[in-house]
Amino acid sequence: MFKKITLAALLFAGLTTFTACEKDDNTPSNIVNLTTKLDGKQEVPANAATGTGTFTGSYNKDTKVLTYEVTYQGMTATPTMGHIHLGAAGTNGNAVVPFTITPSPIKGTATLSESTEAALLAGGTYANLHSSQYTGGELRGQITVK
Repeated sequence: MFKKITLAALLFAGLTTFTACEKDDNTPSNIVNLTTKLDGKQEVPANAATGTGTFTGSYNKDTKVLTYEVTYQGMTATPTMGHIHLGAAGTNGNAVVPFTITPSPIKGTATLSESTEAALLAGGTYANLHSSQYTGGELRGQITVK
């Protein structure tokens, strides 16, 4: 009887040790969630556009893949192009990730270079949607880590 109790206790201890050491896959440290709201006030220079939008994304630091979704509504015209640009708030910068324009939402993935990854994680990128009325950009939002 004592051997059965000891064996059961050892088995229980072993199982709880494995369970306690199991990695929590709900919040992997290699995934970074990103967000921003888009509007004309953030454009440089700001514009009077009344449309709005959102950018949400997740970036995998191991694979260097960014998965994103951009929504928009109320724009003066259908977007003609859209991108993620390098640049701090209040400045314009080069486009580094082009969007394939579709009706809202725009969804896509991109593999980032090390320099683009560094800018993205430091708040040095923005999402931008252009239209025929606002060729320099109608809606913009600075991308931030959630």
